[in-house]
Amino acid sequence: MRSIQQTLLWWLAAGLLAGIAIATVLIYGQARQEANALFDYQMKQVAAALPSQFSDPVAPPLTAGPTVGLLHGDEDVVIHIWDGSGRSLYLSHAHPALPPQAELGFSDVRTDQGEWRIYSVQLGPAVVQIAQPMSARRTLAARMALRTVAPLLLLLPLLGWLVWLAVGRGLRPLREIAEEVGARDAATLAPLATRAMPAEVAPLSEALNQLLARLAQAIDTQRAFVADAAHALRTPLAALQLQAQLVERADGAEARQEAVARLRQGLERLTHLVNQLLTLARQEPGATPPPHEAVDLRALAGTVVADLTQAAIDRDIDLGLDADPGELTVKGDADALRILLTNLVDNALRYIPRGGRVDVHLRRAEAGGVELAVSDNGPGIPADERARVFDRFYRLADAPTGGSGLGLAIVAEIAQAHGARVALEDAAPGLRVRIVFPPA
Repeated sequence: MRSIQQTLLWWLAAGLLAGIAIATVLIYGQARQEANALFDYQMKQVAAALPSQFSDPVAPPLTAGPTVGLLHGDEDVVIHIWDGSGRSLYLSHAHPALPPQAELGFSDVRTDQGEWRIYSVQLGPAVVQIAQPMSARRTLAARMALRTVAPLLLLLPLLGWLVWLAVGRGLRPLREIAEEVGARDAATLAPLATRAMPAEVAPLSEALNQLLARLAQAIDTQRAFVADAAHALRTPLAALQLQAQLVERADGAEARQEAVARLRQGLERLTHLVNQLLTLARQEPGATPPPHEAVDLRALAGTVVADLTQAAIDRDIDLGLDADPGELTVKGDADALRILLTNLVDNALRYIPRGGRVDVHLRRAEAGGVELAVSDNGPGIPADERARVFDRFYRLADAPTGGSGLGLAIVAEIAQAHGARVALEDAAPGLRVRIVFPPA
C-alpha cells in the first residue's frame, strides 16, 4: 500500500536534491568567473613584480634565485622569459611545452598537458610569458562551490526529518477519520464529528457525511418498504387462508365451486400485489440505472393499448390512442416505460364506470421533449388528495377492490428515474395524468 507521507517525503527530497544540484552548478559557474578574474589579476601582478634587469637589453641569463622563486612559489604557475633575439633567459618548469611565440595579453592554448591560460607582456627587449593550467581554476571553483553547498547537504537529513514530522502532523486528520469510520458497525450511520480540519481534508469529511446521510435514507426507505409490504401482504394472506378453509368446509359441489372461485380471485390479487412490489423494488432510486437507449413511445403505447383492449371491452370502455405524426422518441428503459403506461391505463380502466372512455395522447412538448397523457371521464381525484396518491399503499376511500395502492407510486418512481415530470389535472370531467419527458 502506497503511503502519502512517504510519497511526499521522497518527492520533497528529490526536489531538494535537484535544487541543490542546480544551485551547485550555478555557484560553480559564478566561482569559475571569479577565479578567472582573480588569477588573471595575479598573473598581471606577477609580471609587474619581475626584476627590472629584464629591461636591460644585454642582461645575462637569469638563474633561479630567491626573488624569482618567491614569484612562482605555486607549482601551477609557469614563468618563461625570452630576450629580444628569442633566446630563453628563464624557465621555471621544463615539463609543459608552451608555444615559443606568444601574442601579448591573455590567450588560451591547448598542450599535451591540457588547456593553459597564458599572459604575455614585453619588458624592454624581453618578453615575459606567465602560464597557468585551466584545471587549477576549475579545481578552485569546484572547491568553492562544494564548500558553499556542503552545509545544505549536511542539513538535508534534518530537513527530511522535519518534513516527515510536518507531513505526519498534516495527515493526522485523515488517520482520525479512518479510525472513526473503522470503529463503526453497519448500524452506525450518524455523521462524523465535525471539528477544525485542514482545507484539504474538510471536503472528504463532508463527502463522507453526505454519503452516510444518503445511505441512512436508503436504509430507512428499505425498512419502510419492507414494513409496508409486510402490512400489505398480511391481509391477502389471511384472506387466502380463510378462503382455503372455506373450500375445505364446503358441503356441496356448488358451495365448493364458489369457494374455489373466491380463492382464485384472492390468488390473482395476491399475485398482482407481489408483482407490483417487485416492480417497485426494481424502480427504487439507485437500484439499477435505466439503460440509455432510444424508445419509440408511439410503438410502445400502441402495444400497451393493444394488450389492454380486451380488458376495456370486458368493461365496455372505449380505449383509444392519439399520437402526433413524426418521431416521438425518448431515452430510457423500454420495459420500465411499458410498466408506467400499463399502470396508468389499468388504473383508469379500474376507476371509471362501465361505458366510460380512456384516451392515451402523445404530443411533442416544448424544447424537443415528448408529452404523454392518459385521460378518462371517470370520477377523478379530489384536489386535496392528488399529492398523496403517489404514496405507497395509499388508496382513496371509494377505490374499487382489487387494487394495491402501488400503481401511481410506481409511475412516480419510473418518471423520476427518466427525468420526467408528472402532473394530475382535471379532465372536466375525469382525470388527466400528464407526463413530460426531456428531449432524447
